[in-house]
Amino acid sequence: FASYYGDHMVLQKKPSGAVVWGRGELGAVVTVTLSGAGGLIVMEKTAQVKGPSATWTTVLDPMDRGGPYALTAEQGLENVTLRDIYFGDVWLCSGQSNMAMTVLQVANASQELTAAARYPYVRIFAAAPARSDVELEDLERIDLPWSIPTAAENLGHGNFTYFSAVCWLLGRSLYEALGSPIGLVEAAWGGTPIEAWSSRRALQACGLPEDMGREGPQSSLWHGACFNLRPALCFAPPSNLALSSSTSPHQHLSGPQTPSVLWNAMIHPLLNMTLRGVAWYQGEPPFLSPRVEKPPLSHRALTSPSFWGTGEANAFLHTDQYNCTFPALISDWRRAFHAGSARQTEPLLPFGFVQLSTYRRRSADDSFARLRWHQTANLGVVPNARMPSTFMAVAMDLGDEHSPYGSIHPRDKQNVAHRLLLGARAVAYGDKDLVFQGPYPTRAILEVTRGLLNVTYSQELVCRHRDAQAFEVRGGRSSPKSWEREDNTDGGFSPPQVCCSSQASPCWWLPAPVVAVGSRTVTLALSGCRTLVLGLRYAWAEWPCEYQACPLYNPQGLPAPPFL
Repeated sequence: FASYYGDHMVLQKKPSGAVVWGRGELGAVVTVTLSGAGGLIVMEKTAQVKGPSATWTTVLDPMDRGGPYALTAEQGLENVTLRDIYFGDVWLCSGQSNMAMTVLQVANASQELTAAARYPYVRIFAAAPARSDVELEDLERIDLPWSIPTAAENLGHGNFTYFSAVCWLLGRSLYEALGSPIGLVEAAWGGTPIEAWSSRRALQACGLPEDMGREGPQSSLWHGACFNLRPALCFAPPSNLALSSSTSPHQHLSGPQTPSVLWNAMIHPLLNMTLRGVAWYQGEPPFLSPRVEKPPLSHRALTSPSFWGTGEANAFLHTDQYNCTFPALISDWRRAFHAGSARQTEPLLPFGFVQLSTYRRRSADDSFARLRWHQTANLGVVPNARMPSTFMAVAMDLGDEHSPYGSIHPRDKQNVAHRLLLGARAVAYGDKDLVFQGPYPTRAILEVTRGLLNVTYSQELVCRHRDAQAFEVRGGRSSPKSWEREDNTDGGFSPPQVCCSSQASPCWWLPAPVVAVGSRTVTLALSGCRTLVLGLRYAWAEWPCEYQACPLYNPQGLPAPPFL
């Protein structure tokens, strides 16, 4: 069998058929047998070993959820049997360090780890970090073979190792909601840009050169950093980047930046796997919060500026191309998994993702805000025409300034997973009556004589934080200094903003204070905007609000997403 088949695994249940493959002697016939209780044969398939890499592939008949089963591959006198196999739903979890954060690192970790024993039918698997300049057929190495969850051995193995907290919390919640076995596959690497997870086809679709970043001193693909987490997280750049190779398990939080190398080594090998959905958490920069204490004295060698704050992911790398690269990745992964699984993975594979959380409290940089917007293909909410069958967990209200892993790594992954769960149930499982996203504006009416802007939302509103600086309008150069973002002293709270000017361009963003909040409307004062209103934006900041205290939510507790 290929590397990611093993005892305790979960295979995709019906209506899809699970793909099974492996290697054998060229020209030989392999017999694959699925057996139930007492050795009763449920089905038998044959496949011929062929191709330059001498592989065989078969598609099992669609199976109802449940188990346990045994799966045997036999060639001549040789056979291999995998046991304790269940059929259920298989989800792939990918991205960077916020996806790699383990259950050991989250809020209430001890409770979460203790609860693991209650979920023996949620099975977990983790691919090892690996990179390759060519597309690989199979995984080079595995961090965690298919396993039944246990507190110390796998869910809480270590920091940024395995198993992913977001993936686990989503999977166990899906199990609770559906009652079906869940298989979770983690393939994540901290500090990596979307270009590294994209195939060359996807990059070409966005006009990005395949070899960008491959050469030259300004395109270093690895960035050193020294974290105050444990010695294993202190690292230096590897000497050889060109070869296909694995790394020791998550030794660092700033992985390769080279285009396609993670697609080649960590995603392409999985394409034969039949999937039910994907969860994605990527885009944040992989460097430390300024509040994190200095590294231990023994690591002082790596504390020079060249090793601090130099890692790049898409919050600061190719930010304004993300509105193409992210939809392109989704479309490309869907095509590839559909083809690789002999059309068993559905063409519009449900794809959930986490919108960026927070990083620096008083930053005037709007890279985070822009990337959040680009994560929706500049449409604000998903699913949309450019991103069908997707769902998003808004996380801008889950900031964690005092996280021991840096503010870029918030510990509240429970709310993240809950918001992903709602999206998965609505989009992937068709629960049409479930509210899975926060309120979003549907229209705005300007009352010129009164200097008011009435914004209508898609859902009932709950105002958690009434603040004069909640929205922004865009205004001219004569705006008072007190309106400029740099002078805010509100701890990073993002004002609503509106764009106004006597001409189309240039113009500046000015606060538009909230006058009233109705059942579905917000009324804004435009006293600072005495000319043409050109635009409105909300929560447009790196750290837009305090923990679970953004201005607008719906009655279900879901925050209104940022918009422009």
